[in-house]
Amino acid sequence: MARIVFAATLGLFGWVVTAAAEPYQVAVLQGLDKVTARVSTIEASVGRAVSFGTLEIIARTCDKRPPEEPPESAAFLDIWEDRRGEAAVSLFRGWMFASSPALSALEHPVYDIWILDCRIPEEEAK
Repeated sequence: MARIVFAATLGLFGWVVTAAAEPYQVAVLQGLDKVTARVSTIEASVGRAVSFGTLEIIARTCDKRPPEEPPESAAFLDIWEDRRGEAAVSLFRGWMFASSPALSALEHPVYDIWILDCRIPEEEAK
């Protein structure tokens, strides 16, 4: 499974401390339908497809920095457009970062998708 490693330089001596992002099982996304101006929160379990309008979204991995580090969540997503009677078209495949949604964004005339957070499923949190 892919992992992201964040590094920070501390002090005068140039020490490098790395904190590995922890993998989570649910990517919390937000989607905007530009036609209706509706914003929806989407919970995408890693490895399972979820639908938003004509989009099919699969979160391949979702990583989040530990609490003692500056906040950052990142997800590797596959997004397809699946219209009835047509072959599915790949629209996006790559990393999205919560702190920089414009860095790697889905470009679509009707929908915007961005990541908010990564979390564990509610049944495991209890």
